[in-house]
Amino acid sequence: MNKTTGALAVILAVFANTSVFAQEAASVAASAPKVDMGDVYKSVIFYILVFLAICLFIAIVGKAIRVYELSREAQGKPVGINWNRVHASLFALFLVLGLYGVYWEYTVHGAMLLPDAASVHGERIDQMFNLTLIITTIVFVVTHILLFGFSYIYKYSAKRKAYYYPHNNTIEKIWTIVPALVLTVLVLMGFLTWRSIFYKVDDPKNMPIQIEVTSEQFKWSIRYPGADGVVGHKNYKLTTSTNTLGIDFKDLKSRDDQMADEMVIPVGKPVKLILTSKDVIHSFYMPHFRVQLNTVPGMQTIFEFTPTITTSEMQQKTNDPNFKYLFYCAKICGSGHYNMQKVVRVVSIEEYKTWLAEQKTYLNDDLRKQFNLPVAPTPAASEADSSATDSSAVKTNQMALNK
Repeated sequence: MNKTTGALAVILAVFANTSVFAQEAASVAASAPKVDMGDVYKSVIFYILVFLAICLFIAIVGKAIRVYELSREAQGKPVGINWNRVHASLFALFLVLGLYGVYWEYTVHGAMLLPDAASVHGERIDQMFNLTLIITTIVFVVTHILLFGFSYIYKYSAKRKAYYYPHNNTIEKIWTIVPALVLTVLVLMGFLTWRSIFYKVDDPKNMPIQIEVTSEQFKWSIRYPGADGVVGHKNYKLTTSTNTLGIDFKDLKSRDDQMADEMVIPVGKPVKLILTSKDVIHSFYMPHFRVQLNTVPGMQTIFEFTPTITTSEMQQKTNDPNFKYLFYCAKICGSGHYNMQKVVRVVSIEEYKTWLAEQKTYLNDDLRKQFNLPVAPTPAASEADSSATDSSAVKTNQMALNK
């Protein structure tokens, strides 16, 4: 009796102490400042630990099942788990989950594939892309239903003997000829689309606007042609602190070229991009216009496209008043790669002409002195002589441009 009473007293004492400790811990936790665990879920280490914990759990369950099977085998009992049926059921489960995953990817991530095309050739590329995606999706779904379905239906059974089916010429012809025809159609579509983009014939009544884009670590330089409509020549040997692009001013067509901080292009007008690089290979990327080409030191890369949607129209279409077209560098070119982007504005032809008239020429007084070109005179202060000064300045500029 004394032992029983003592044991009960010990249990009550332990329970009382535990309750007091729990109350103290709860009060301390309530008074302690809350820790923001949001950053923990953003850590790679957290997900690695979760993955290792899941693997450990699976290993423990597997070992427990293995011990169960060995104990039944040692006792001479029949196998407790029919693993063929388990594997077949898992095949069926993963088929359902996989097909749902395909549906989820299309509905959730499908809109993230490509933004709306805003160029003529971009629409053709999207048509080709969508056709390829539809065909490959159908093939993917059908083949996986057959693969996983056969694994479930024809799982091992002691009551059934496998049928020996070594060869069938008809099936061989079908799965050889059909993919060959489909791939031939897709390749021809790609070839014709490529030719329509890179081998188009210029319309004399609608000649493209030339724009030169020069890449360097880590910025872009945009040069427009002047009134002559032709971008002048460059020579890397002429690159200096003042002539950063190495423009050759012996070429008269380079003297009226203009620089811009953004790319402004008129809607419905073909644009001819001339892409170059000063240092390493960069990748000029305009996702909305379906343009992506490398800029390579020592050579020019040419691409022509026609924008079809203005910036304001795209803002309305996307219901985003802050929407902007951008072009980026799509090749990791160094520590400042992330900063290589420029705004592209698509406007009407009237807005384009107004904007272009406001841009400054690349050729300035410092470059004129460097290349021994006439320097434009400073305008006179008096209003009386302003008209005469303006006319003389215009004549001087014309003479400088034509030398």
